[in-house]
Parts: sequence; structure tokens; C-alpha cells
Amino acid sequence: IIQCLLQDVGSNIATPVDSASQAKLKRTRFDAQSVHCTNLEKWIDEMSEGLPVHRSFILPSGGLAASTLHVARTICRRSERLLVPLMSDIDKETFMFINRLSDFLFVAARWTAMQQQVTEKIYVHQQGRVTEFDK
Repeated sequence: IIQCLLQDVGSNIATPVDSASQAKLKRTRFDAQSVHCTNLEKWIDEMSEGLPVHRSFILPSGGLAASTLHVARTICRRSERLLVPLMSDIDKETFMFINRLSDFLFVAARWTAMQQQVTEKIYVHQQGRVTEFDK
């Protein structure tokens, strides 16, 4: 599902509002009713249940699958930053979706680590400061 939606996101980004015909804009409109963002938020809430509260940065860890999701999240965040200058040329729902997708990938990584019973690594400041997770 997400890969298909990313194709739609790409179509929206590739169709600037001021240089496309109305027919093309209609065809490449992304998630006008925010259904996809709502779905992501629902999935985030479902996966968040039972996860330990985190009070520190979590490093990409938690096993191969979780680490891969963390890498996908960082790529998604980078994409989000690159979209900022294009805000006037794309649907606001496109930007919102990418923002929620990065949050979803973070929670999915944590959920995957928990399901596989692999401990997540937390960031420890160079001066040794760290905040532990609530149990």
C-alpha cells in the first residue's frame, strides 16, 4: 500500500500547480480527504499500544528489520525537508503524508524490535548523560 501511495506522491510532486492543466492536476491530486494520513495515524496508535515510553533518542537498532525501518524513516525525513521549498507547488496533503509516514516508520521500527524481543539502543551523550526508558 505504502509503495503505491509513494508513487502517487511522486506524481503530485512532479506536477507543479502553476504549470499543469486542470485535467492533469485532478489526475495527480493526492489524498484530498486526508484518508491516507488518517490511516497512518490509526496504524501508529495501534502499534504504539504496549510500546515502552521513550525519553531519549533511539538509535537505529532493534535487529535487521527494525534497523531497516529506521533507515527508511531517515530517508523519509530527508524527503520531507526537501519538500519544504516546494510547498506552494504541491498538495498540502502530500507534505502531511510524508510527515506522518516518517512517524509511522519510527513506530513500526520500535514495534518490530519489541515483537522480535530485541533491545533498542538509546543515545548516550558524549558526557555520559542518558535518560532510561520507563518500564
